[in-house]
Amino acid sequence: MSEKHVDEFIEIQLPYQKNFNGNNFPSILSPKLSHQFNLLKFTEAIKEQKQYIESLINSSGAILLRGFPCNTASEFNQVVEAFGYEELPYVGGAAPRSNVVGRVFTANESPPDQKIPFHHEMAQVPEFPSKLFFFCEEEPRSGGETPIVLSHVIYDKMKERFPDFVEKLEAHGLIYTRVLGAGDDLSSPIGRGWQSTFLTKDKSIAEERAARLGMKLEWTEDGVKTIMGPIPAIKFDKTRGHKVWFNSMVAAYTGWKDDRNDPVKAVTYGDGTPLPADIIYKCLELLDEECVAIPWQKGDILLIDNLAVLHSRRPFEPPRRILASLCK
Repeated sequence: MSEKHVDEFIEIQLPYQKNFNGNNFPSILSPKLSHQFNLLKFTEAIKEQKQYIESLINSSGAILLRGFPCNTASEFNQVVEAFGYEELPYVGGAAPRSNVVGRVFTANESPPDQKIPFHHEMAQVPEFPSKLFFFCEEEPRSGGETPIVLSHVIYDKMKERFPDFVEKLEAHGLIYTRVLGAGDDLSSPIGRGWQSTFLTKDKSIAEERAARLGMKLEWTEDGVKTIMGPIPAIKFDKTRGHKVWFNSMVAAYTGWKDDRNDPVKAVTYGDGTPLPADIIYKCLELLDEECVAIPWQKGDILLIDNLAVLHSRRPFEPPRRILASLCK
């Protein structure tokens, strides 16, 4: 294990990491003197070393903070606030979540036997978070990793292998369709009901908030069909100067399945034509090949640049409690 020291932080390396163009993915930071480190010193160090941390997130795309004195949801909330990012309200997302404290929410509450496919958080709506925090309050007995993968790597390899497909994606974008019940369905990875999706029980307010997202609503007897798009499937990352695979295509096509939704109909080209199943599953294989999956340890905090990195969740054996916070 090699180490690089910067004031209160040590940049360490683990066998799980990958290296892209000389940058570790993810970067991993630990406290320089853990026996002298408390939560106050941790939050102060974040504020003092913000420029250094920002340079790491820009070069790597993700940072794992391991071994720091953060054990509870409340302490995690203090750590998130120390970074100084503005909070992003969770409006329009698909995953069932509940508020824990402050700006901290549960991560996707779908059953432990279900895999959550790779996606950029809220890529199916216009206003998405720039940064994501995940915190391990209780590590899983087994499994339950949160694999991450660099989005520009996926774009480059998909462009090389399936140029016609990527060209059509860039030309037409994607349409996402999802059917929501009124209340949350915790048996589904996309079980967030329309009332919590739009943070209201009033249909007219829901329609106003959907309209601000560019989303169309079609009301049914027991819920609503949401239609989003066409929206771009590829974005340009100005910070890093390359295109990224910024979409929830694989997640929708392979994972948006429950009593209300057929995943094959959940996402189409922007012109309404079906996507090619064989290429979707090749993309799924590529995502798995290129990802990094570091087993969670209690107290771990993972900071992700949502424009640069896709994430997912592997099935697990309980207990496991991962909390999240979204930032503009």
